[in-house]
Amino acid sequence: MLIVLDEHSRKPIYEQIISEIKRNVYEGALKPKDQIPSIRELATTLGINPNTVKKSYAVLENQNIIQSRSTKGTFITSKIDHILQDTINSCYSKISSEIEQLIKLGISKEEIFKRIRVGG
Repeated sequence: MLIVLDEHSRKPIYEQIISEIKRNVYEGALKPKDQIPSIRELATTLGINPNTVKKSYAVLENQNIIQSRSTKGTFITSKIDHILQDTINSCYSKISSEIEQLIKLGISKEEIFKRIRVGG
């Protein structure tokens, strides 16, 4: 599992960890039932406060992405199909927003889709 943090980002570190773990899941680097590092391990690896990782893990657990089992560790749940669907929906939403912006700038839908098909 690779987690890359941007210390210059305005996005809080705990949110970056959440995003990075989700990215690892939908890219297939993490699969259901895979064990992820403990809070202390990940904090040490990333050079951050364990409370930051704990906060990230709490959010991920609330979203049913990870599950902590006492004395055994923290694992990716089997219920992660929704992550991929959420990502797809987010991408469609961004695309729709950009298309709306182009239409407001006076570009027709036909021109937009023509340029998309040709690649620019």
